[in-house]
Formats: sequence, structure tokens, C-alpha cells
Amino acid sequence: MPESKILRMELGENSYDIVVERGALNRIGDLFDLKRKVIIITDDGVPEEYADTVADFADESTVFTVPQGETSKELGWCRAILTKMLDREFSRRDCVVAVGGGVVGDIAGFVASTYKRGVDFYNVPTTVLSQLDSSIGGKNGVNLNDIKNMVGTFYQPKKVVIDLDLLKTLTTRQISNGLAEAVKAGLTSDKELFEIFERGNIPAHIDEIVLRSLIVKKEVVEQDEKESGLRRILNFGHTIGHAIESFEHLNGLYHGECVALGMIPMVSDELRPRLIKVLETIHLPTEIELDVDAVSEVLIHDKKIRGDSVICTTVDEPGHFEMKTIAFNEFKPLIAMVKKK
Repeated sequence: MPESKILRMELGENSYDIVVERGALNRIGDLFDLKRKVIIITDDGVPEEYADTVADFADESTVFTVPQGETSKELGWCRAILTKMLDREFSRRDCVVAVGGGVVGDIAGFVASTYKRGVDFYNVPTTVLSQLDSSIGGKNGVNLNDIKNMVGTFYQPKKVVIDLDLLKTLTTRQISNGLAEAVKAGLTSDKELFEIFERGNIPAHIDEIVLRSLIVKKEVVEQDEKESGLRRILNFGHTIGHAIESFEHLNGLYHGECVALGMIPMVSDELRPRLIKVLETIHLPTEIELDVDAVSEVLIHDKKIRGDSVICTTVDEPGHFEMKTIAFNEFKPLIAMVKKK
């Protein structure tokens, strides 16, 4: 059996294991309780055999496939899945399994948390971004009126399986997209993780990058499950990043690419050249054509707004963060830092 590392998310009665193991999908029946009705949510960009492998271990399975991309992260798709579960007479004893990236995980977690007030939820993330970040922590959000994650729940999975062999079908751009969140974790909480990126040869260290990123997020969530304080550091780069991501004409950018842009204004002047070099090394954008005034207006809808200010995480050096309240009228020059000259 391949080497397996198990991280335990300690959240009292909501605790669960995160299994990190190459080839784990092939023994998913040993890792998940699938001897019941199972609905497997995936998207059409994920190899079909991944969902089929999970289905083969279930007593009774339904595979529900949504279109790949952010446009599927809407209440309409959640309603369709919930209706399918109702039609198949799912009970509270049955379960939902996500097999896909962050969008699939969000949809599946939201559906699981709301059907009959909650059924078991398992997650098999298939992208770098979801494996090292979004698959754990229990935040499930869908978009409303083009605003990201405005409707959602906190609902922890029963178990998460991270099989790095599932990354083999990803493009270079998809891998880079996910690595943005690992850079984020290194900047806020793990100096050595950030230095791995500075040294280069990322493919040789992908297992360590994923594991270290998971440990950062696990430790934060354990201290602040529902984002009342410390967990806000996980939003580093997301305030500006989400605002950029909300623009229809910029939807060609992936989430991690927007986060990369969002991190640049939030680090110290001394650290910024180092960060930009790392982002360029892993093929992430460091500037973009944008309307500074329009992006600033989107920030008004941000969940972190308190009156006329935004609670943000800033980083002066790798591994050291600070929470700051930034007045709304101070954001324009920050956003302008990533506007293409």
C-alpha cells in the first residue's frame, strides 16, 4: 500500500480525518462508508472514471454531473441536485460525495448541509486548489447575483481523501491556479513553504507543498471554525481577488489567478518583489487590465466590510501576518498596483 498520511481535523463532534495517499481512490470503499444510497457530484471536466470508481463501491449510486466552471456554482444547480435526491428517496442516513474541484466541493457541501437538514458529506478533491485548500474547513458557498459565495453554510465533511495521482490530467495552468493558495499559506503562516517556491523545482516538491498547506489550514480552522477571528487570514489576497473575479469580462481568469493578483498589494514593499518573482515562476499573473473604480465598487458587497472599512490580512515577511482595518477610500491605490501599466 502507498504511504498514507492522516491529518486529524480536531473540531469536537465535527472532527474528521484527512487522508493523503497516492492511489487512495482505488480503495475508497475502505475509506468512506458507502454501503447506502450515494449521490456523487462531479463536473464534465473531471475524468468519468473517478466518479465511476466511487460508484462501484456504493450499494446504490447516482452520478450527477454539472458543467465545468464557476457558472455551475448557482442555486439552480443545487435545486436540481436536491430534487434528484428527493426523487431517489434519499434519507438522512444516505450521503453525498464530491469528486471534483472547488466548485464541485462547494455545491456538494451546500447540498449535503441542507438536504433534510444535513446528510453525511465526503470529499475527493481532484485539483491542486481543492486538494490543498478548499476541500477542508467546512465552508460551502454558492454565488448570488454574480457575487461570489453570498449564500452558504459551515458544514464539515465526514472525511476527505487527497489522492495526488488524480492531478495527472491537469494542465499547467490548472496546477498554477492551485499553487496560488499554497503561496498564500506560506506567506501568512509557513516561511519554509514560501521558500520552497523561491528555490524552484516545484513538481519535485508537490507532495510536501500540498501537505504543508493542509497543515496550515487545518491549524487555523481548529482555532476558528466559523471565521470569527483568526480564520480571516485564509482570506489573504481574496478581498481584491474576489472583486476582480466578479467581473464578467474577467471570467477568463481562474480563482487562484485572481488571488495571486489580490496578494500583491497586501504585502510589504520589501516583500513585493520576492512575491512577484515567485508568481511569475509558477506562471501566475502579476498585472491585469482593469477599471480601478469598478473593482472598488464591488468591494462594497464584500462579506468582510464593516461600515466604511474592510478587515484585511497583510504580510510584512513570510510567515508573519497582521490583521488591519483598511478604510474603503484607501483601496483604490492598492487595486491600482495590479493594473497593467
